[in-house]
Amino acid sequence: MSNDIKADEQKHLDLVIDRIQIAKTTEAKKVKTANQDLEEINKNFTNDVRIKTQTYSGMMDTAMSIRQQQQMLSERENRRDFAAKKIETLNKLEQNPYFARIDFHEMGEPKTETIYIGLSSFTDQPDHYLVYDWRAPISSIYYDGGIGDVTYQTPDGEQKVNVQLKRQFQISDGKIKTVFDTEEVVGDQMLLDALGHQSNTKMKSIVTTIQKEQNKIIRDTKSDLLFVQGSAGSGKTAAILQRVAYLLYQYRGNLNPGQVILFSPNQLFNDYINQVLPELGEQNMVQMTYYQYSSHRLPKIKVETLSQRFSDQFIEELKPINNLKNSLQYFKAVSAYANHLNKEDMLFKNIVFNGEILISKEKIAEIYYSFNENYNLRNRLSETKESLLKLLNRKISAEMRKDWVEEAVQNLTKQDIQEMHKSAEEEILNADKEFNFLARQIVIKAFGKAQKQITRARFLRINNQFIHMLRSIPQIINLEKHGLTRDQWNKEVDRVIGDFKEGKLSMADVSPYLYLYDLITGKRGDREMRYVFIDEIQDYSAFQLAYLKYNFPRAKFTLLGDLNQAIFTHENSHRLLSELSTMFDPDKTQVVQLTKSYRSTKQITDFTKHLLKDGEAIEAFDRQGEVPHIYVTDGLDAAVKQVERQVKINLDEHGTTAIIGKNLKECEAITERLKADGLTPNLIKTENQRLTNGTLVIPSYLAKGLEFDSVIMWDASSLAYHDEDDRQLVYTIGTRAMHRLTIVAIGHLSPLFELVPKDEYELN
Repeated sequence: MSNDIKADEQKHLDLVIDRIQIAKTTEAKKVKTANQDLEEINKNFTNDVRIKTQTYSGMMDTAMSIRQQQQMLSERENRRDFAAKKIETLNKLEQNPYFARIDFHEMGEPKTETIYIGLSSFTDQPDHYLVYDWRAPISSIYYDGGIGDVTYQTPDGEQKVNVQLKRQFQISDGKIKTVFDTEEVVGDQMLLDALGHQSNTKMKSIVTTIQKEQNKIIRDTKSDLLFVQGSAGSGKTAAILQRVAYLLYQYRGNLNPGQVILFSPNQLFNDYINQVLPELGEQNMVQMTYYQYSSHRLPKIKVETLSQRFSDQFIEELKPINNLKNSLQYFKAVSAYANHLNKEDMLFKNIVFNGEILISKEKIAEIYYSFNENYNLRNRLSETKESLLKLLNRKISAEMRKDWVEEAVQNLTKQDIQEMHKSAEEEILNADKEFNFLARQIVIKAFGKAQKQITRARFLRINNQFIHMLRSIPQIINLEKHGLTRDQWNKEVDRVIGDFKEGKLSMADVSPYLYLYDLITGKRGDREMRYVFIDEIQDYSAFQLAYLKYNFPRAKFTLLGDLNQAIFTHENSHRLLSELSTMFDPDKTQVVQLTKSYRSTKQITDFTKHLLKDGEAIEAFDRQGEVPHIYVTDGLDAAVKQVERQVKINLDEHGTTAIIGKNLKECEAITERLKADGLTPNLIKTENQRLTNGTLVIPSYLAKGLEFDSVIMWDASSLAYHDEDDRQLVYTIGTRAMHRLTIVAIGHLSPLFELVPKDEYELN
């Protein structure tokens, strides 16, 4: 790019920054004025508010006066906060106002138009845009095509323009560092610069490097289901976060961050991405893991953790059972069982008072099944509660005549009686009426616990009902088709009973338990939620997805993941697409494939894709680096020494090195060895820890979605990774590396590496 062009662009940049600084001064004055007004209003509050309490009209005047003061305070606070937020945005723009320029000619217009695109819009006068927000309809021209005719979507329909120039900038502290023209969507040079940096403990926005396919994901507003299948490092998570920012911008006033929820693989990942939206000027959406979601719903039950779930998947006898429990067929079986409860088999418990049965379970069952067969479970339960409350009310009169009540009346203090009379509608002068009134109050209060049992449906036996459902499954599902016998299933039911006694549930049982509970109690789900995002979808079961769809009935779903990285569901993950097609309208389903991987160097991407049996579709971005190194050592001591040597080499060049072991036990062991030799690695044991720079030791299942400058795969031996089910896990570990991948094995290298061509790594 010529110096003249760069000088002209710097002159324009200086003009924009000058206007931004003027706008900052204006907004700062607004903040100062609003603060002065607030101080004045508060100071004069006692003078301006007229306190009159002698008459009704005086009290009304006082209330109106206070209300006026509150409105004035609120209005000034809003004005101040709005100006302060604007200053915050202007501060960001001042450092880096925009990153792109496009020149285009719109059909029917007399001249070519030039616009600059940045993180936020900026106008120096009404409708005079110096910078357009990257989410504005016109900005999609930058992301969707090169030079020539481009069509983009506007609120009034499609618009065709002829793009004549696409220019990209790298700006720092108000100075243009580089400027270059490109015919591509986003030039390779900008991508190389963005991808060549060191990793960080926080994910950054990708607004300046959004690719065409990513832009398609970001701006989709029509699909009820948007399924993004992307290879490791293809930018799918980053694109989804920009999608949230886009939706909040597009539907400003009709959509707030509390109506958007993201289910992520673990809490570490939540922490990793939590700065992306604030960086784009938006509040974070609701973020949680499925474990947190289910644990919140079951506060008295210990839900299986990620670590426990990872270990359990290797127990052979549990595989066919968990495959069944995680299936869509099982979801339908729970639905069928719940429908059956409309006719019979609902289990109840007695409502007890003072150690005696107040309302028997038989009576509750009689009431529950007395209603018309057209009643659904929700209506049936609601009517049962109402009938039980009426029955409880009739029992008050009988209870009032009991000795304990008379004794309780006699023991009332004067203060107790005064408190009870506060609720009386009229003065009681007759002694008998007085006794009856007090007795009734005492019984009503004593019946409070029974009333709570009724209103909160605690007369249902949810745990027993769940076990009854499990016992009924062989009548609903043909177990043989799932490779199971009745005896195996009965042993599984006994295991679940044992879990209940210990106050815990496996993840395979949590969703069916919650779904059955919701069906029985008539819970309709969260009808306010508008968008549900699920990351690492390959580790969700069909049952979990069906249950989430039931729980968020009015939401549009965006699912993203890599079916090659299934840690928990393995081969079942590849059935996911066909199962999803039965849950959503095919006409409102959009599937986007992202095959280009940007995270790793070309050498690492080529190596890791050959770990897969069908990895050829993965395309590496042309960022060069060294080939992965594999070290096969004679024993544990030699392996540890090799890791220590590699850590020192890595830290001389990079900010982070992650030593990734298969499970927590392995990670704890290598951490102790490294510490004994004087190194100070940070062991990530749980998902609630924070990522730090330096050396990390992390189990494979907690590394999902994260990236590191260098990765050392610990003990990639045939002993540790011998099963075909481990193939996707090995791929996941390898694809965490951005710049360098080292593999250390003890004894014999895992046979899973045999598919990789010999010239794609260096064996030591």
